[in-house]
Amino acid sequence: MDLKVIASDMDGTFLRDDKSYNVDRFSEQLAEMNHRNIKFVAASGNKISHLKKIFAPVLKKGLKISYVASNGAASYDYDKLVHAAFLSDQQIQKVIDWNAENPDSDNNFVILTGLKKSYVSNHATPELIKEISEWYHDIEQIDKLMESKEKILEVTFLWKNVDVAKQVDRLRRVFGDEVHSTGSGFGNVDVLAADTNKATGLKFLQKRWMATDQQIVTFGDNENDLEMLKKYPKSYLMINSDISMQTKIKLKTRLDNNHDGVLDMIDSLLNEN
Repeated sequence: MDLKVIASDMDGTFLRDDKSYNVDRFSEQLAEMNHRNIKFVAASGNKISHLKKIFAPVLKKGLKISYVASNGAASYDYDKLVHAAFLSDQQIQKVIDWNAENPDSDNNFVILTGLKKSYVSNHATPELIKEISEWYHDIEQIDKLMESKEKILEVTFLWKNVDVAKQVDRLRRVFGDEVHSTGSGFGNVDVLAADTNKATGLKFLQKRWMATDQQIVTFGDNENDLEMLKKYPKSYLMINSDISMQTKIKLKTRLDNNHDGVLDMIDSLLNEN
């Protein structure tokens, strides 16, 4: 195949369970991809600030990575913002009101994410702020969530020991196509602008790079990867993915995320091209 783009989810896919990856091996692969003008895209539910932290050892070498961040709400060609999909103030208010009335939301936590900062309530404890700061950088506490100082890409609900799939189903039944709700499988639910997911986020980069669907390879393991995995013919589901995902995507990686499953496939792809 005429390979132009490799896009990979992070948690449970590119990253091992301890959040590490083989920096030296990937650096060699990325150097070769950069040389051949094959784009590598980190497609994740995380903010770009967290993704850049993950890849800091690679970026310090002068190598280039592009990003589909916040589950497709923000697309970056290297450091250049190409597209952002924002929720309206009305949508945010309706989603927050839904959460207040949801019987399972008594102990959950709400985060609003913009391009620059993440916003949480003043009621958040220092312990909780410290816990989420691993993924959310530049956290600002505000009196009222609707008083954030920038446009919002996503509203995230964090639960512990709650069936996230049930919450996603509730949101979809209430809001229909007005917003897009997705679960990461790690206890959080993201609410995004309508028709916003990793596939739509990648589409803006694809158009910019003039790549066809057949020139793109993607990797993922969870529900928030599904649209991306289904869109592109050469998409691989991690063999460590949940059983519920196994029948939805035909192609599978040979190795799991803890044994460099994505890097293993990248070697094969580069040898084929």
